[in-house]
Amino acid sequence: MQISKMATTAEERKLLHRRTKSTSSVEDREKIKKQKEAEKDRREFYEKPIHFPSESLFSTGSGYNNYRGVLNLCIVLLVLTTSRVALENLIKYGILIDPVSWVTIFVADPYNWPCVILIACSNIFILASFQLEIWLLKGWVSEPVGRAMHVVNCAAILVFPATVVLTVEPGPAGASYALFVYTCVFLKTVSYIATNHWLRYQYKSSGQRKGGRRKPTKSVGDGDANGTAQNLANGKLETQLVTYPDNLALKDLYYFMLFPTLCYELNFPRTPRIRKRFLLKRLAEMFMLLQLMLGLIQQWIAPLLHNAIKPFVDMDLPMMVERIMKLAIPNHFIWLIFFYWFFHSNLNVLAEITQFADRTFYRDWWNSESVQYFWSNWNIPVYRWCKRHLYQPLMRRGYSRMFGQICVFATSAFFHEYLVSVPLRMFRWWAFMGMLMQVPFAVFVSKFLTGPYGNMAVWVSLIVGQPFAILMYLHDYYVINHLQLPAGQNITTAGL
Repeated sequence: MQISKMATTAEERKLLHRRTKSTSSVEDREKIKKQKEAEKDRREFYEKPIHFPSESLFSTGSGYNNYRGVLNLCIVLLVLTTSRVALENLIKYGILIDPVSWVTIFVADPYNWPCVILIACSNIFILASFQLEIWLLKGWVSEPVGRAMHVVNCAAILVFPATVVLTVEPGPAGASYALFVYTCVFLKTVSYIATNHWLRYQYKSSGQRKGGRRKPTKSVGDGDANGTAQNLANGKLETQLVTYPDNLALKDLYYFMLFPTLCYELNFPRTPRIRKRFLLKRLAEMFMLLQLMLGLIQQWIAPLLHNAIKPFVDMDLPMMVERIMKLAIPNHFIWLIFFYWFFHSNLNVLAEITQFADRTFYRDWWNSESVQYFWSNWNIPVYRWCKRHLYQPLMRRGYSRMFGQICVFATSAFFHEYLVSVPLRMFRWWAFMGMLMQVPFAVFVSKFLTGPYGNMAVWVSLIVGQPFAILMYLHDYYVINHLQLPAGQNITTAGL
């Protein structure tokens, strides 16, 4: 028994010793394992590659395009710079804004009133074109004779107001507005004559009147169908089409003259109602933005123009460049306000009152990466007229695209010069040459500058080109009207 007990005790001690040794061996293995894992992690951490082929963010090959923070920085810098210039202007000149002066100048100056009468006289030429269309329809005059009479009438639309302005010599602002109205009447009349010529040819060649219905269109801001004459047929809303010669009515012509478009059609898209809230918003914008532009001209532009006269008269080139750069920012700021005021506020007001449904007066010209894209998207009514009545007819006659573009720019250049030189009563061709130079500039940009660089080139031409032309006209106007030259000298011989 005792021997057996001793044996059991020895076995237990051996087992206990074995278990303790086994536990210690497991811990050692775990410790060794952790050490190996730590060594592996350290090896992977230091040996793991962290450098890969890549481009810097500002490189074009990186594909990075999120520069929102840089844009915000530019906005902040622009606000700070503009605020500093505005504060400097106020400290130097005081408050020059006088809204009442614009009204008193118009009322007090009797030479502004002929512009109102001149605008009213435009109805003579509108009625003349209408009467000629009636005579052509009835066959009282032949096509060649009617075409010649239309040419004379259209030429008179441009010559008559220019003659009155040069003779009576009203204020430049009123004269510019009167000539702008006559320019719109001219472009609308050309479109009215051309469209009716096409319709008359089709009408007489077919020998019968073609009827039809206009497919309902969605109105602006509403989901209702629209049109001037609506009826229910088979449970569907339809719009009656006006056909030639039913469109030859004074009501139809004067509606077209009031519509914010330059291209004539038989059936314009119409809205079913006038949105009063929308109209009030646009009217408020018109009033406030107009006051803002006039105030900025009085407070900011007028002093700069006054200070720019001497450098341009003296032909001080460094100071001339400095004046152009100093005028560029406020001039461009006012131009942007004018764009919104005219193309968004004014034209939408006119469209809402006349229930004209096509509100595409402009597109995203600010994203222009070429000169062609800018000129075809910033003024849609003029672009449509040029394309429909000038560019496409030239293409149908076999002329090249370049020739068509030159003709379009030349026509635009003529009207730019017409609206500037005639009211100022001097002809210097700065606006004409500025517009015509857009053709080689467009070729240069499209060939050498693409993407954002093309967009920058368009912005630079807009920001710098306008103040240069303004200062050149200012120089010539001042020399002609205020600078007394020695006897026997003119602007050229005097070195000005």
